[in-house]
Amino acid sequence: MTDPLVRGWCPSAHRPMMSGDGLVVRVRPRMARLTADQVLGLCDVAERFGNGTIDLTNRANLQVRGVAERDHQQLLAELAALDLLDAEPGVETKRNILVAPLFQDGDLTTRLTNELITRLSELPDIPAKFGLAIDTGPTRLLTSNSADIRLERGQDGLVLRADGVSTGRPVTENEAIERLIELAQWFCENYRTETRRMARLTSELPLPPIWQGAAPGPIGVTLQPGDTDIGPIYGAAFGALPARALADLMQSSRATDLRVTPWRLFLLEGGANVATEAFVTTANDPLLTTDACPGAPFCPQAEVATRDMARALALKVTGSLHVSGCAKGCARQLPADVTLVGANGRFDLVKHGRAGDVPCQRGLTPETLKSMDLT
Repeated sequence: MTDPLVRGWCPSAHRPMMSGDGLVVRVRPRMARLTADQVLGLCDVAERFGNGTIDLTNRANLQVRGVAERDHQQLLAELAALDLLDAEPGVETKRNILVAPLFQDGDLTTRLTNELITRLSELPDIPAKFGLAIDTGPTRLLTSNSADIRLERGQDGLVLRADGVSTGRPVTENEAIERLIELAQWFCENYRTETRRMARLTSELPLPPIWQGAAPGPIGVTLQPGDTDIGPIYGAAFGALPARALADLMQSSRATDLRVTPWRLFLLEGGANVATEAFVTTANDPLLTTDACPGAPFCPQAEVATRDMARALALKVTGSLHVSGCAKGCARQLPADVTLVGANGRFDLVKHGRAGDVPCQRGLTPETLKSMDLT
């Protein structure tokens, strides 16, 4: 078993990452929202240039996998024609923005996000994985998702909060983005290679008092598949969207737009709730909380196939399950009750830990795991 390669950046459209079946090309839709035409166009692109599957990421982005290097430039041209590509790669890198998905057109979340997008060039040279969150609905929905600077709603108005710090700075709507840029500048003036995330930096360097003191508002209820006032929500097992099934659902539901979330859920704006076997339609389905990377043969570092194993065990494990193709553990950074790690074609078992932790059992076959008591 070789040590997995850890990269300090994520794939993008302009800078894809090579996987076992080709390039991984990431698409960052503005406001995490695509029109029906954009969805159908992206599904067509995934079928013609990729492996026919679109991935949902935990940053509410979309990924086309399995793209041949010779097709990359043509794929970029098609994404640009769909208005799903920033012309400038640097802008795309900075547009790492999470948006709470239940916004309404013209509301506070929309206004703040649009202003931030137009002012991205004013941000300093933040690290590649540095993220921003606009979580300004009635309750906070993005607290469990990674972001280095957060705009949230507090008891008396907006709160700008550095990740890793429990309180933030009160701001008005008119000054919110200006102050966000200033906080990003403070970060860039102080971080080092080993503290490239805000929470890590603030654990070592006290945040100036001006950036603290205002408490954010309450945390909201986790979204689940089902109906909302905006449209139905569907889930994607392991965050994988079969392109043809998604296109069919988009057309049969007559949705006007699709909203992407960081929780393997997508919302069909203005659409009818249509029955489908391709996506998760029931709340608390374990496939929405079971973590499994693409595995072999799709990732060159994976030493086992992962998702068939995860499907087979999802109902057997009480608690969290993580099936990782290697010790890198890309699909889940937090500890899981049961973690299976690929090693030389078999699985190592870690209880209450991460993929890189010392296993309690090694060399387990799929047949052995299916017969084991993993509780």
